[in-house]
Amino acid sequence: MFSWVRQEQGGRNKEGEMYQTVTEGLQSLYTKKLLPLEETYLFHDFHSPALEAADFQSKPMVLLVGQYSTGKTTFIRYLLEQDFPGMRIGPEPTTDGFIAVMYGENEGVVPGNALVVDPKKPFRKLNAFGNAFLNRFICSQMPNQVLQSISIIDTPGILSGEKQRISRGYDFAEVLRWFGERVDRIILLFDAHKLDISDEFSEAIKALKGQDDKIRVVLNKADQVDTQQLMRVYGALMWSLGKVINTPEVVRVYLGSFWAKPLQNTENRRLFEAESQDLFRDVQSLPRNAALRKLNDLIKRARLAKVHAYIISYLKKEMPSLFGREKKKEELIMRLPEIYTILQREHHISPGDFPSVTKMQDMLQHYDFSKFPSLKVKLIESVDKMLATKIAVLMTMIRDEESKQPPAMVSGGAFEGSQDGPFGQGYGEGISAGADAEDWIVNRDKHRYDEIFYTLMPVNGKITGVNAKKEMMNSRLPNTVLGKIWKLADCDRDGMLDDEEFALAQHLIKIKLEGYELPTELPDHLVPPSHRKNPTKSDSLSA
Repeated sequence: MFSWVRQEQGGRNKEGEMYQTVTEGLQSLYTKKLLPLEETYLFHDFHSPALEAADFQSKPMVLLVGQYSTGKTTFIRYLLEQDFPGMRIGPEPTTDGFIAVMYGENEGVVPGNALVVDPKKPFRKLNAFGNAFLNRFICSQMPNQVLQSISIIDTPGILSGEKQRISRGYDFAEVLRWFGERVDRIILLFDAHKLDISDEFSEAIKALKGQDDKIRVVLNKADQVDTQQLMRVYGALMWSLGKVINTPEVVRVYLGSFWAKPLQNTENRRLFEAESQDLFRDVQSLPRNAALRKLNDLIKRARLAKVHAYIISYLKKEMPSLFGREKKKEELIMRLPEIYTILQREHHISPGDFPSVTKMQDMLQHYDFSKFPSLKVKLIESVDKMLATKIAVLMTMIRDEESKQPPAMVSGGAFEGSQDGPFGQGYGEGISAGADAEDWIVNRDKHRYDEIFYTLMPVNGKITGVNAKKEMMNSRLPNTVLGKIWKLADCDRDGMLDDEEFALAQHLIKIKLEGYELPTELPDHLVPPSHRKNPTKSDSLSA
């Protein structure tokens, strides 16, 4: 059954022996320590199907969720910079099923029923959702550089109004929960003109409960409103999300227009560029954090499996041996919240580790409690030992693997070409302004700075720190920032400023007031001409 767990070369994996890779270690710990506990207490029937080799070895996955026409499929096309098989885009609900966009040498579509029997794909357990779902599930394969590092899951547009009353034929929320447990990032897409969260969308977000650390929110088509409207839209979105995502932390929202069309409203262009780069960096980091995410998910699964074992064994213990079983079963189901409290105190378990009371009460109706297994202490101790010692070993291995061979970041598609060159974020702005100009950029405003300089009573062509401080304080910047500016501007470190150094200080103050960051060291193009080691002819003329 566990033939896919790789053994160390030259012998079998003995207790305490090191694994060759983190992936191998995760697989081995799961099959030897956690899986026996799950199988004994019917964990797979109540919570989540058993994990397979592909679940550990698969590339990081990104799940896109949103109402219809919010730009989910367009977002994927924007990242890949090419169409993918099975893609349909339109204002109506065009994507009517789940599409797993993955790497493949040959472009094509694999239907759901064939997909769930492929042991190399992490979708075999989706077979439990039946033909109604599998007929709406395909894998779109294509040779694309982005897909060499990540896979993307496109979902049907979530319905609103009358349309959401029509049954899909399968449990949409449960399918989302299944994907949510296995993906590395969940992106909720909203349209600037479509902020209402329908009942189905609300259920979908609730199905992702427990995966809050994976969730990011994208407010798409933000260029279709002006700045004032965008502020209102952003506030309304945060208010709507606050009612559905019940966490004290504010969820991260990225603003932008994620398609390769001209911006309709350009006044927030800088904001959109910065937001898109932040989102790209988040997605690009997924391969680097994939092993850590799988380790984290295994820990969460182990904690839930332990709690589930305590619940099942407690129900078994409370059942009578002969008469009144049905009545006792109904009583125990009604008392389940109280049982949770008892187990919390008895085993020192956090309330957040327990599954939903309502869901457990519904599922327990279909089981004979007398057939449940009793508490097997050795199985619990084995999982406790895994959490206490084995996980720490894998954590060390993750750091060692990253230091020896860091995983490649996501590249290709929209991730290429936006970092370097004149269209890179911040190019020619702030501290980098004037980097490719022949003249010293500070010269453009030096005549104004000189007027201020000569009112500060320079001696031998220089002003003291006391006089410079009075003028620099007029900027109202904090002393920590002004101190950094002084250090950058005082090129010869003599504690005084000449006219060029003073002009440089004023230029750096201007940059900071415009909202840009200061460098730790002064770039070559900002060094005053008279302080350069090898001043050029044009520098000496301008000086």
